Amino acid sequence: MERTNGYAASISIALRYIINQVKISVVIPAFNEEKYIAACLTRLFDQIEKPDEVIVIDNFSTDKTSEIVKKFRVTLIEEKCKGIAHARDKGFNLAKGDVIARCDADSLVPSDWIKKIKRNFAQGKIDGLLGPISYYDLAFKSTIYSKIFIHFMHFLQGYHTLIGNNMAITKSVWQKVKNQVCSEINIFHEDIDLAIHVKKAGGIIRYDPSLVSYTSGRRIAKNPLSFFIEYPWWLVKTLTGH
Repeated sequence: MERTNGYAASISIALRYIINQVKISVVIPAFNEEKYIAACLTRLFDQIEKPDEVIVIDNFSTDKTSEIVKKFRVTLIEEKCKGIAHARDKGFNLAKGDVIARCDADSLVPSDWIKKIKRNFAQGKIDGLLGPISYYDLAFKSTIYSKIFIHFMHFLQGYHTLIGNNMAITKSVWQKVKNQVCSEINIFHEDIDLAIHVKKAGGIIRYDPSLVSYTSGRRIAKNPLSFFIEYPWWLVKTLTGH
């Protein structure tokens, strides 16, 4: 019955897309992103097909992030419980759209990003969507690295995972898993954890290699050991913790 309900929700979204009524919410967690958030929001409002709602979750920033966000026509919410999972959860819970998309505050999405998200969900029978990323401020700008990771995770798990700064899920599947996701466990990857719970709920995640998003690699440049040692360790903990 749960899977049948999922198909019904997917078909409903597909039909609403055809008559141009499907609503897209975009959720952006942000912590001290004063240097990047304006460019991110500008790209979102420069879409071929506009988002119906943009929610920025200020995760207790101490810089001018909130002041900058207030210059845009977005919903600004404060989340004082630190952690990207907590910020994401608050945004997803508040989102009103049929589909909830997510990117990072330092993401630069192409002008057809929303259009491609809508197109994928219009095909029906999916609950989640991901695409590759490119680091616009590192020497290796190619998407090949994220594509290798995506295919590796599919081989490892037997289904596609989610990538936090370039993903979307249906509001209906979020309602099913929101009380199961492991937001309190900081050593888990919140996006991979979410994908695990979507799969447990009978959800289907699609990968679209053309749904590219550009993001900052400044954290990798600042602390490469964390990316190449801590990240894989958290990945192991996330997979074995379920």
